[in-house]
Amino acid sequence: MNKMWILADFENALIQLRSALSQPANCDLLRAGCIQYFEFTFELAWKAIKAASRDAGLPECLSPKACLKQAFASGWVDSEEVWLEMLEARNRMSHTYKVKDALTVYDSLPSFIPPLMGLCSALKTAST
Repeated sequence: MNKMWILADFENALIQLRSALSQPANCDLLRAGCIQYFEFTFELAWKAIKAASRDAGLPECLSPKACLKQAFASGWVDSEEVWLEMLEARNRMSHTYKVKDALTVYDSLPSFIPPLMGLCSALKTAST
């Protein structure tokens, strides 16, 4: 997978997530859409880490958790804890759907934006 392509897709998904979160979510459909944007963005984030790691000659990371640990070790993310929280949120939404869990994840989404933006910036800097 081409790092520049995946990084551009990650950045575009992040823009869409931020835009979706800027709208008042006054119905379940809008909240569900924001959660779906988060899932796309998170998937692209860990795949961008995987591609950047490969390009940097780092050990291959094959899972989201391994890639997050690699990103933390490489200084591409500041807090491994928040990324593991994002992973857990993504897993919760991907493998089950409970309204209470969805609302909890939705409420967490604004706090995920700064770390996602930081990773995007770090990976763009690393690719130059």
